[in-house]
Amino acid sequence: MGHTVAVIHTSPATVDVFSKMITARLPDTRVFNLLDDSVLPQLRDNGAEVAAVLPRWREYARIARDQGADLILNACSSIGELCAPVERELGIRIVRVDSAMAERAVAQARRVAVVATLASTLGPTTRLLAQTAQAQARAVEVLPMLVDGAYAALMAGDRERHDDLVAATLARAASEADRVVLAQASMARVLPRLPDEQQARCLVSPELAVDSVVAALAGRVAAPPHPGTAPRS
Repeated sequence: MGHTVAVIHTSPATVDVFSKMITARLPDTRVFNLLDDSVLPQLRDNGAEVAAVLPRWREYARIARDQGADLILNACSSIGELCAPVERELGIRIVRVDSAMAERAVAQARRVAVVATLASTLGPTTRLLAQTAQAQARAVEVLPMLVDGAYAALMAGDRERHDDLVAATLARAASEADRVVLAQASMARVLPRLPDEQQARCLVSPELAVDSVVAALAGRVAAPPHPGTAPRS
């Protein structure tokens, strides 16, 4: 019998992406999705205070567990820091979408640029890289780069300006760093605008995250500890 994977999203843009990738790798796996697209606007407006969304995100994870999920994939980098405490509380494996990407970047580079269009995503991803480098005992310089105006352009329906701004920042990042981490997977569509050499320096999270899902379901990743008490807001 196949496994069941729940994916928690904060944007409809990631729903089909992860559903298709997981079922392509694990055809016998049932995938179901939970979406709350109010999270990112809230974090944008509250100064990225992630504790404000913890109660409902914890409830989504609880629902996923109670609906039979063997594993949860958190598809949003902005709330990645909620994964570990909720995993401990609920006793279900939660894969953070950007963890494997951070591990790859730190293992391959001494100078890593992080590019994001949202400050609420830039901070958690930058901290994750620093924590990963510390865990690997590696000296890594992290260069955070916020693409000013890109998110506003996208919300205004100007996708072309969004992509122009992202491409320019990615090109600058690739010229200044050994590896470039795209904090939001949605930016990956801009990569073909870059020369091959610059594209090769860039890392995106979806495929690496699905690798982690496959490994965890195959038992190659340790199960979480027994349920404890997560910090509550």
